[in-house]
Amino acid sequence: MTPQEASKRAREICRLAPIVPVLVVKEAAHARPLAEALVAGGLPALEVTLRTPAALEAISEMAKVKGGVVGAGTLVSPQDVKNAKAAGATFGVSPGATEALLEACEAEGLPLLAGAATASEAMRLLERGYDVLKFFPAEASGGAPALKAIGAPLPQISFCPTGGVSPKNAQEYLDLPNVLCAGGSWVAPSDLVASGDWAGIEALAQDASKLKA
Repeated sequence: MTPQEASKRAREICRLAPIVPVLVVKEAAHARPLAEALVAGGLPALEVTLRTPAALEAISEMAKVKGGVVGAGTLVSPQDVKNAKAAGATFGVSPGATEALLEACEAEGLPLLAGAATASEAMRLLERGYDVLKFFPAEASGGAPALKAIGAPLPQISFCPTGGVSPKNAQEYLDLPNVLCAGGSWVAPSDLVASGDWAGIEALAQDASKLKA
């Protein structure tokens, strides 16, 4: 997969909904009902972070949910890429980008939303052919004003800001012309997941799906 093909697919995924849930799944048994609740609430693109022992199994379970598009987040090594692809992930998300990681995603045919926090990082990825990126960590890197400023000289790059995005500031990001969607964890809070309150999570997803990109 070329960087251009990866970016085209990433753009399609980012346009599915205004918010991409960023999920930390601690128990594989929660994966499928969690995905079903989020998809029913209007958020089909799901990012499962590789931060728990259950993450890969969670991806496999979520991949079975009709209407869902499941990706793996926190990809930092070529082995992460192989594991994610084998588990059923259809896209990847990384906090940054390295040559080895980019090469692995291209070789495995896994569309990557590579992270960038500065103009130089974004320009290096654009030079390679990536024009859809993750802006991370969004709030710590200056928030919506910083992303707006980066967009002025680099209008050809689109972003999915993640990191500190919340119901209070999500619309501020989504109002920017260089933002396709935003990543957020608030739609699947740990207490609701632990208690199995799937109706509560679906309601949060419905609210998030009404935001306008």
